[in-house]
Amino acid sequence: MTQTTKNPTHTRTTLVIGGTGKTGRRVAEKLSAQGRPVRVGSRSGEPAFDWNEPASWLPALEGVDRVYVTYYPDLAFPGAAEQVGAFARVAVAAGARRLVLLSGRGEEAARRSEEELKASGADWTVVRSSWFNQNFDESFFLEPVLAGEIALPTADAVEAFVDTDDVADVVVAALTDDRHIGRTYELSGPRLLSFFEVAAELSKVTGREIAYVPVSDADYRAVLRENDLPEDFAELFTLILDGRNAHLVHGVEEVLGRPPRDFADFVREAAATGVWDPRS
Repeated sequence: MTQTTKNPTHTRTTLVIGGTGKTGRRVAEKLSAQGRPVRVGSRSGEPAFDWNEPASWLPALEGVDRVYVTYYPDLAFPGAAEQVGAFARVAVAAGARRLVLLSGRGEEAARRSEEELKASGADWTVVRSSWFNQNFDESFFLEPVLAGEIALPTADAVEAFVDTDDVADVVVAALTDDRHIGRTYELSGPRLLSFFEVAAELSKVTGREIAYVPVSDADYRAVLRENDLPEDFAELFTLILDGRNAHLVHGVEEVLGRPPRDFADFVREAAATGVWDPRS
């Protein structure tokens, strides 16, 4: 889907890969609000975009001069670097030189994808993000919150959850301001939280008891198998367990000149929508 506007100053289109996802949807909305034409890159888009169908890449890039690059399920997964590099080369050759890549903070396996994108000759920006606040109301933690039990292999480790609106604001700035070319930004929220503290915040605001239950890696992998999800998802929790991200970073302030949104503010606003009401 391409969203067009009447603003004559922006004639080229931004392709937002994963434009129906947590950050992509927000990036598309914010660009459109600025009067910038946007094309949503997804398998249901028009034209369709599919990472696993390279023949779909060039039609999606027609008339595009910049791209927000997100990769599902994660840049750390096998084969991601090769696909990201191949797409970046196709994009640059098609005239879309401005590429902004969403990467993972502390994900060493994602660095290969970053390097492949840079090697394409693009005018690049890399945005490395912590875990999203919105994982609890729009993604894989929603059902556990509704059930009242979040069972994860994270022990008492801490994470600096970041809000997807902050991520989207940084990405939009990187797509539209040449001062961000060649920069890598690491994003986090304003404080570190354990999953025990997350559960306490959720319990306080929803008025229901929501417990965090630490489980073993083996038990969590068994749950993933039972739900037909890739076991590689379990590897992502090592980013929390080994403490590599157990400190704050300041990319949001650096790019936007304001502090990042706090998890408590997110919880209050999300709860007001009724998303965590089991009766709804």
